[in-house]
Amino acid sequence: MSEIKRKIDSAHVAILMCTCNGERFLQNQLDSIAAQTHTNWSLWISDDGSRDTTLSIASGFQQQCELGQVHLLSGPEAGFALNFLHLVANETVDAVFYAFSDQDDVWHKDKLARALNRLDSVPEHIPALYCARTRLVNAKGEFIGLSPLFSKPPGFANALMQNIGGGNTMVFNRAARDLLKAVGLRADVVTHDWLAYILVSGAGGHVVYDAEPCLNYRQHDGNLVGMNATWAARIKRIRMLWQGRFRQWNDAHMRVLSLHAHRLTDENRALLEEFARARNQQLLPRLIRLKKSGIYRQTLLGNLGLIVAAVFKRL
Repeated sequence: MSEIKRKIDSAHVAILMCTCNGERFLQNQLDSIAAQTHTNWSLWISDDGSRDTTLSIASGFQQQCELGQVHLLSGPEAGFALNFLHLVANETVDAVFYAFSDQDDVWHKDKLARALNRLDSVPEHIPALYCARTRLVNAKGEFIGLSPLFSKPPGFANALMQNIGGGNTMVFNRAARDLLKAVGLRADVVTHDWLAYILVSGAGGHVVYDAEPCLNYRQHDGNLVGMNATWAARIKRIRMLWQGRFRQWNDAHMRVLSLHAHRLTDENRALLEEFARARNQQLLPRLIRLKKSGIYRQTLLGNLGLIVAAVFKRL
């Protein structure tokens, strides 16, 4: 076994899980974490005021694991994004790699191992982020499809327009964690995972998109954020676009990035400035500058939507 292989096999992963009234599916998720082929992990559960048996289930799992392997914390009760950032900012959570976890999925047994193998060649000082496609299942765990397959390379110009990887698939190194931690607990963060993609790609970090699904992503009526994989979901997002939600999200990202522009590469800082100027110009210069900025989405339909949004000043 090579030295690099031994190092990655022994690397400690801190799993950051946020819970809130998750009794329905939590045990399945915990069981899938316990079954991981990469066994050097700790689990940090931040509960946002559950009123069901979530904490009882988590406590039972804690007792089944080794002493000090599972930690139960109280969340800020200010939404899931801030709950995740609350865990990211916790100084007592120290590891080589970090993994976000939802409360209602089922991880494939090699999820952590695959992610670490894809990240092991990245130097420690370079931010690195792994994300993957997912296998969609219904509330009963029955297969209903796959998340969209993205073929264009990840990058900051894409990250400004969409998040290609769900947080439930994300694994990242300490340098990426430091970028997220620097943001702090900002109430205007749209989602923790989209922010991670923006910051890591913007800082010139290494982003890995795995086309092979790494978990069963449960779709049910309790999802706070569902998968954009059906026409009903796409229509809902189109309606949100016309209502100005996408522009509001971009406003929030611009506020965060304005405070952390020094962390971006020179090229990405110039891209951000071009995009910021373009958003508020008249129609023709707006379209020209947006084209010049190089922003893009992963699909033809998505890019057509960007053009429409640009025309009607919804970016």
